[in-house]
Amino acid sequence: MITVWQKIEAAGVTYPEGFVASGVRCGLKTQGEDLALLVSESACTAAGVFTTNRVQAACVQYSRRVVRSGTARAVLINAGNANACNGEQGEHDNSMIADWVSRKLHIPPDAVLTASTGIIGHLLPMEKLRAGIDMAVDSLDRDFETDQRVARAIMTTDTYPKFMGFEADSDQWVAPMRFGGMCKGSGMIAPNMATMLAFITTDARLPAPLLQEALVRAVAVSFNCVTVDGDTSTNDMCLLLASGMGEGEVSRSGPAFEDFVEALSRLCISLAKEIAKDGEGATKLAEVVVRGAATEAGAHRIAKTIAESPLVKTALFGCDPNWGRIVMAAGKAGIPFDPNVIDVYIGDHVVCSAGRSVEFDRDAAHHYLTGKEVQFVVDLNTGDEAATVWTCDYSYDYIKINAEYHT
Repeated sequence: MITVWQKIEAAGVTYPEGFVASGVRCGLKTQGEDLALLVSESACTAAGVFTTNRVQAACVQYSRRVVRSGTARAVLINAGNANACNGEQGEHDNSMIADWVSRKLHIPPDAVLTASTGIIGHLLPMEKLRAGIDMAVDSLDRDFETDQRVARAIMTTDTYPKFMGFEADSDQWVAPMRFGGMCKGSGMIAPNMATMLAFITTDARLPAPLLQEALVRAVAVSFNCVTVDGDTSTNDMCLLLASGMGEGEVSRSGPAFEDFVEALSRLCISLAKEIAKDGEGATKLAEVVVRGAATEAGAHRIAKTIAESPLVKTALFGCDPNWGRIVMAAGKAGIPFDPNVIDVYIGDHVVCSAGRSVEFDRDAAHHYLTGKEVQFVVDLNTGDEAATVWTCDYSYDYIKINAEYHT
């Protein structure tokens, strides 16, 4: 079991041993850093999970191939341009920037992962990127300011950088392990490994197949359980690099590996909740819990449907304890259940029991919903399975941000 789980203040992707990074401005966005580079000082094992959208950016197709090899040395991330739907030119440009990084770092081209985020259908400004790559390589470092700059460089409509570091230990490990992570995502957010970019580092040593399994399992309970608007993006991915520079090692399946999965999942859940909290125009984070379900998949489907309902999300913005919208959304999820036995809670307030309205303090429920973090619980009372999805409210600003995103 995990015996130590300590958040390290002012730490991010360079907190684990063996990683350096940089965040620079090369003019892809109107302001701020827009190009990030993460580098392992030696070959490390790599894992990745990618968008399920059938329309995929060049970086997704390219990085998927690199991850299959199980090793990597660097990740180049640009914001402000998705390099999606650009055909052969987009694929050529993506390969070219990977090649520039490899030459500058003196590493093989197939050791470089790429990630892009921004507007779809615009060609990459290659001269700006070439100059930016030179600056990024020359600026590689590891400290709090570096982690902050790198996390800012991958932002699009995010309002703040999302990064963190943790130290974990287990009675199954020979030594503690360090974890670092950063992510971006604010709009076009939905489950199924899409709608965001996340980059995670660890100084643990694991073979690539185990690392991939750990990431898939961690993503299933974290990034695939966050939704802002139900839209699945063309670009998004979660990459995990393990430097092996620490003393912690997991060589096979078993208790030590299960504890590694737990530690990784905790980090991913923390990052995923930051994405939901910072949804475009969001004023609050909402946790939707569905329990008492016959299957975990059914619970997840219902929780996701509730979390993506525009009527639920607008009621959440208005702090309106309109539980009928929650029940409506649960019922349209396509999962069989008996509506005559369900209970609904808004925080600690029982608002529906056995499928019927009950007396509750509406003023108190309204006040509860004014908080920055709130919870809805739907108990189906038909089984033992449960699922949790994180979301946010729909505010006036969500419409404004997305109506004006391109122009």
